[in-house]
Amino acid sequence: MAMSCKDGKPGMDNGKYVRYTPEQVEALERLYHDCPKPSSIRRQQLIRECPILSNIEPKQIKVWFQNRRCREKQRKEASRLQAVNRKLTAMNKLLMEENDRLQKQVSQLVYENGYFRQHTQNTTLAAKDTSCESAVTSGQHSVATQHPPRDASPAGLLSIAEETLAEFLSKATGTAVEWVQMPGMKPGPDSIGIVAISHGCTGVAARACGLVGLEPTRVAEILKDRPSWFRDCRAVDVLNVLPTANGGTIELLYMQLYAPTTLAPARDFWLLRYTSVLEDGSFVICERSLKNTQNGPSMPPVQHFVRAEMLPSGYLIRPCEGGGSIIHIVDHMDLEPWSVPEVLRPLYESSTVLAQKKTMAALRQLRQLSHEVSQPNVTGWGRRPAALRALSQRLSRGFNEALNGFSDEGWSMIGNDGIDDVTIMVNSSPDKLMGLDLSFANGFPSISNAVLCAKASMLLQNVPPAILLRFLREHRSEWADNNMDAYSAAAIKVGPCSLPGSRVGNYGGQVILPLAHTIEHEEFLEVIKLEGLAHSPEDAIMPREVFLLQLCSGMDENAVGTCAELIFAPIDASFADDAPLLPSGFRIIPLDSGKEASSPNRTLDLASALDIGPTGNKQSNDYSGNSGCMRSVMTIAFEFAFESHMQDHVATMARQYVRSIISSVQRVALALSPSHLNSQAGLRPPLGTPEAQTLARWICNSYRCYLGVELLKSSNEGNDSILKSLWHHSDAILCCSLKALPVFTFANQAGLDMLETTLVALQDIVLEKIFDEHGRKILCSEFPQIIQQGFACLQGGICLSSMGRPVSYERVVAWKVLNEEENAHCICFMFMNWSFV
Repeated sequence: MAMSCKDGKPGMDNGKYVRYTPEQVEALERLYHDCPKPSSIRRQQLIRECPILSNIEPKQIKVWFQNRRCREKQRKEASRLQAVNRKLTAMNKLLMEENDRLQKQVSQLVYENGYFRQHTQNTTLAAKDTSCESAVTSGQHSVATQHPPRDASPAGLLSIAEETLAEFLSKATGTAVEWVQMPGMKPGPDSIGIVAISHGCTGVAARACGLVGLEPTRVAEILKDRPSWFRDCRAVDVLNVLPTANGGTIELLYMQLYAPTTLAPARDFWLLRYTSVLEDGSFVICERSLKNTQNGPSMPPVQHFVRAEMLPSGYLIRPCEGGGSIIHIVDHMDLEPWSVPEVLRPLYESSTVLAQKKTMAALRQLRQLSHEVSQPNVTGWGRRPAALRALSQRLSRGFNEALNGFSDEGWSMIGNDGIDDVTIMVNSSPDKLMGLDLSFANGFPSISNAVLCAKASMLLQNVPPAILLRFLREHRSEWADNNMDAYSAAAIKVGPCSLPGSRVGNYGGQVILPLAHTIEHEEFLEVIKLEGLAHSPEDAIMPREVFLLQLCSGMDENAVGTCAELIFAPIDASFADDAPLLPSGFRIIPLDSGKEASSPNRTLDLASALDIGPTGNKQSNDYSGNSGCMRSVMTIAFEFAFESHMQDHVATMARQYVRSIISSVQRVALALSPSHLNSQAGLRPPLGTPEAQTLARWICNSYRCYLGVELLKSSNEGNDSILKSLWHHSDAILCCSLKALPVFTFANQAGLDMLETTLVALQDIVLEKIFDEHGRKILCSEFPQIIQQGFACLQGGICLSSMGRPVSYERVVAWKVLNEEENAHCICFMFMNWSFV
């Protein structure tokens, strides 16, 4: 290794370069891995501690570390570009195949269009002349389409399997189904893949093509294990396995799916699954329902389930050059929408919903596992991703079990109080209670021997599920009763607990501590610490603090057909991987396929909106976005452990609690609805307030005063224009208070996007909590300079969003904001060139 040098010293060349010995390089490399960016004091200490480096100047050590960091950055960038190049090559191949398929489809449509034009007139005349005969013929045709029973013997099953394979391939790579691009999905190197939905076919269908960094055999293994990635899948039982002559297998499966809401029954399927290898080495896994068969196994109807049909579907997995796999997924189902209330039928007739819940879920799981293989690390308080993923799965599955309340799991319904809005179910099964260490925090044993679930569903109008869910997550005190949380926690031994990690946000008495998130950030696992619980000496069994394990998903407003969920459960002090969980929570399912271009910060000043009520007198400016009607169904389910002799009392308490939550949610939904926000009784958005305009002017004037340049391109505009320009500035601009513990008070759109929060929740985030340890040290050292000199420039680093996502930034400019009297009003931070890591 060589370094530039002017002076000649022992151990150095007198020429242009400094030559390091192999031993010196080895020592420096060891030091680099321990501390890649040492301070000047640390570099001098390194020279003293390592005699082999004693003949090298500290300045040269500094240059060596700079070059080493530069090489590391270049190596990572080269690796990233190689990965992007592989993705683009595979994506290009997929797009070329898709283009060929579309050209074939166009040719077929052109031919059919010409044919129908040529014969339309003759067909119309024939229909008029032979109307009676046509009716008879039509009836005969209807009878003729009722196929005789299919042979389900081994030879017959092989015939069905080969037929299923051909039909699946015609959908995956051919023109058997007319596919249209799914709304909101754009192919690219960072996208999940190419996703399409059906147009005008029987049932609902979705198709996806994507690249994953796993070998085909591993991909096939994961996809076959459907309950591990498809959250709606309750069970898949393999009842029979038949090998085929070509080395493939035929399996007879019975699959059950959970119902997503209390208003609809669950679905089940009787399936044939065929696994084989094509001549080109591609793996194929295809499935279809077995209907109207004879001479073989069958599956009679099962109580509480509606038998749905899976049309030929499956997975085509092809090895990719350079490693990984190219996968084609087709899901095609008839979910029998006639069996659900009319208001819910769009949920069962939407190909978009199927794509989000099943097709894209498979791709996400594969991408997540591929990411974990390529970047193995320990996250979430010392837990590996697989352990955290298992916790998420347990939360989701426990919530689905409580919501569905199947009798074979021990659930039974108890009578209502004359109003059937809330359903109460009880489970005294030993399997349900197994693993629950039911004892109180102070050591007194609990004799809780049953679990009660109170659940209900409600229709919501004109409120985006993502916005409502975000509010429920960040403002728990608006709907939850802390005493009920404490009661639930006491049943599973909540004791003193010291949780590592940094606080991401403190939202009205609850602290959110992140555990993990998926690579697309559509799902978050976190721990909620509830603070400030009421506690009295005579109520000794109630815990002073409550910790909840929480799963949050569906907060992306731009995702079409996405279900939003907030599921949580009290956890005990050990927080073990097999900790007892009694999940409760909310599920919000959109019923309309269209999406609203709503503002991501609809909760700007919701607290004031809730206080104003329908008779408020504040004026409103128009929000961007469409305020058209949206419908969604919310399902609520809460579980409680209790003593069997207290059943009636706990049932009454749970019923009242769920009703109070419903009332709170309705009030919040009304405040969040665009019709409320845009009405005379609505709230006034901050962008239209004189206070916000004044603050924007102070920010710009102070920046010009201290740094000698303009913050905005044109500052000679009116106050309203200055505010709009500041709001849409590309860099993240945030203001914080001048307090002993500064908290954020304002942010522009980029700032809210960077912290992944809203203006209301922003005011609960402490400045120092968003920085990592290195950033906090820099902030502490530069803060006095900001106060005395008026401004400072902080070097780049890493901070955390409110969802726990790491954010890199090139540098930060901080300056003191002065008011009209030239007194310090707040401090403004501008994060330049930020991006999610």
